[in-house]
Amino acid sequence: MIFLTFFEVFFLLFFIGFLSFFIFKDNLITVMISLEVMLLNINLILVLSSLYLDDFFGQLLVLFIFATAASEAAVGLALFILYYRFLGLLSVDLITVIKG
Repeated sequence: MIFLTFFEVFFLLFFIGFLSFFIFKDNLITVMISLEVMLLNINLILVLSSLYLDDFFGQLLVLFIFATAASEAAVGLALFILYYRFLGLLSVDLITVIKG
């Protein structure tokens, strides 16, 4: 029964991250934070379901998602720094300037 409560909380947090991705899409930092919130909640759901089903494949998938999220955050922040140095502001509206 406690697993269902945790599932509900994690799905609620994922939904909050999903909504913030679309509500605050003007600022790149909030978009990046909402993506990270969604990925972390997916990881929590996978770990909880892995414990509930007594299976370790969910935990292995969590390690892969953590590695992917860390590399995504590193590349995203590097692009944000270059974008800020080039234009002096972080705005989604002017992101097409980077295109070649």
